[in-house]
Amino acid sequence: MTETFSPAQTVEISGFSLDTLRYYEKIGLIEPVRRAAGGHRRYSEDDLGWLDMLRCLRGTGMPIAQMQNFAVLAREGDDTVEDRLALLEEHDAAVEAELARLLEQRSKVRAKIEYYRAYLAQQPAVCVPQGD
Repeated sequence: MTETFSPAQTVEISGFSLDTLRYYEKIGLIEPVRRAAGGHRRYSEDDLGWLDMLRCLRGTGMPIAQMQNFAVLAREGDDTVEDRLALLEEHDAAVEAELARLLEQRSKVRAKIEYYRAYLAQQPAVCVPQGD
């Protein structure tokens, strides 16, 4: 029997909140989750793998609408591999551009840090008289 996970376990493993899991199911980013006999959601290892992919896509700035498109393509099977590849390549290019922008901004921050360090290094030491 394949191991399944409760919503609480899935929250802990995936890092998504319960509200986010429900929202993602509602908008079709994840397929309807299987239910146990009592009606409680049970997430599979495949679900957790998919959630990990969604976390990666969202964490790298992919818009929800594009994630939904990716989810639809994934559910359509092997006939959409080229479309999924194109979508991910486009996203990868956007991530690369964002990384370049961030690195440029980081260099400006570091330059300002060095400026302030140099400024502080030139300040005379302050002598505080000690009581006798």
